[in-house]
Amino acid sequence: MKIFVTGATGYIGSAAASRLLEKHTVIGLARSEEAADKLRKHGVAPYRGDMKQPESLSDAIRSCDGVVSIGTTNDGLLDRAAITLVLELLKGTEKPMVYTSGVWVLGDTGGQVVDESAPVNPAALVAWRPGVEQLVLAAAADNVRAIVIRPGIVYGRRGGIAADFIQSAQKSGAARYVGTGENRWPVVHVDDLADLFAIAMDCASAGSLYHAADGSAHRVKEIAEAVSFGAGAGGWTESWPLAEARKTLGPYADALVLDQQVSAEKARRELAWSPHRPSILEDLCRGSYSFHKVSN
Repeated sequence: MKIFVTGATGYIGSAAASRLLEKHTVIGLARSEEAADKLRKHGVAPYRGDMKQPESLSDAIRSCDGVVSIGTTNDGLLDRAAITLVLELLKGTEKPMVYTSGVWVLGDTGGQVVDESAPVNPAALVAWRPGVEQLVLAAAADNVRAIVIRPGIVYGRRGGIAADFIQSAQKSGAARYVGTGENRWPVVHVDDLADLFAIAMDCASAGSLYHAADGSAHRVKEIAEAVSFGAGAGGWTESWPLAEARKTLGPYADALVLDQQVSAEKARRELAWSPHRPSILEDLCRGSYSFHKVSN
């Protein structure tokens, strides 16, 4: 198939595009010539356009056999307009469309492990996402093989939110986290997530919703400590009080302190998805994020 991927130059999108290239032709959205060059170097055919101008995507959508939406404008109205156009152009084709949401739509899970049947209670930062999820899932009735994937906190390849910890460890000698650090993050390695995109594109049923998380439930303070060891800061960490963090990070700070536990058993059961990359603690302390070998 020929797959159109938005966000193909980004952290998650580049991993997904690489995985999809193993079986398909991949067209990646590029907002600039620099982005287009980056895509070409990785074997992805660039298509110049911008999600902030949805009409610019039309030709790519029409010419492809499926769409993976990973990119975001971080503006709910603009994202909704772009996704609406995608679904309108795919209506009646039975082509697959995978939309990337995230577990922050669930809000705090109150110490419980929740699956896809749990009600949403989104963090303010992503308050618009549940509406877009429903828009996508409803497209199944219009003969679009529409699928929604909610990744946990993505790590691996020395990127994602975990990389922010490294910056603080290098700058101050301690990995800084927001709040008490007692909250838990559901996590997924970027390459395991890329596997799920590829599997869903090939065989997920229309109207399906899947969580993507590896089943661990590490507390944020523990994650920061692993970063600190990997960055050579001796395991030192420091708390950034939520009230202070909000002054710099805004609603993002509140998302970072959510306590969440998420089940991805549905993806394992229905799609035979099997996350198997290094755990977040291993990758942070001794893997792709590590600056030195930790002695045993």
